[in-house]
Amino acid sequence: MKKLILGLAVTASTLAFAQQTTSSNPVSFGVKGGMNVSSLSKDSGLDDQKSKIGFNAGVFANIPVATSFSIQPEVLYSQYGNKSDFTALGTKYSASTKLDYIAVPVMFQYNALPNLYLEAGPEFGFMVSAKNKLKNESNGDSTTSDNYKDNFNTFNFGIGLGAGYYFTPNLGITARYVAGLTDIAKNRPSGSDAVRNNVFQVGLAYKFK
Repeated sequence: MKKLILGLAVTASTLAFAQQTTSSNPVSFGVKGGMNVSSLSKDSGLDDQKSKIGFNAGVFANIPVATSFSIQPEVLYSQYGNKSDFTALGTKYSASTKLDYIAVPVMFQYNALPNLYLEAGPEFGFMVSAKNKLKNESNGDSTTSDNYKDNFNTFNFGIGLGAGYYFTPNLGITARYVAGLTDIAKNRPSGSDAVRNNVFQVGLAYKFK
């Protein structure tokens, strides 16, 4: 929680800085949403790992700081996770893991063209739920764990790279890849590899002007 508060503090300080921008470069606010294609970095205990489809949605502020540069803090509800197959005691299982976060990206954007921007920056996240569906492929039986987030680190940190294009002054398309840097497991066995979140996001953004 303290680390999420740090992310929100960064966002708040950025918004405070925005008050110093000139009227010729006003701060704009907006909403955004789209699709997540998420995965987890390779876990040696899994035979096959696949991407999982989810969504993201939230709000943002775009703060011009120079002619071609701006800072964009966001607060998003974002679904991460993956699908995987593994074998235990000779039985094959499939699993679907859904990890939901409140994510706070702070993107530094460069306007390469009037309507096209490139971006990079950190993303802070706090896990709000973790669900897992397990299916026995031999007999079709399945079980669902409603919430087992106590097994995970609730804080997630990643680095995002992306781009966007505004078709009109208000409406644009966005794309971003976020590579996780923190291990999602709370108690990682000694000598085992860390497992991290990774997600590709594509969606729409709407600025209020």
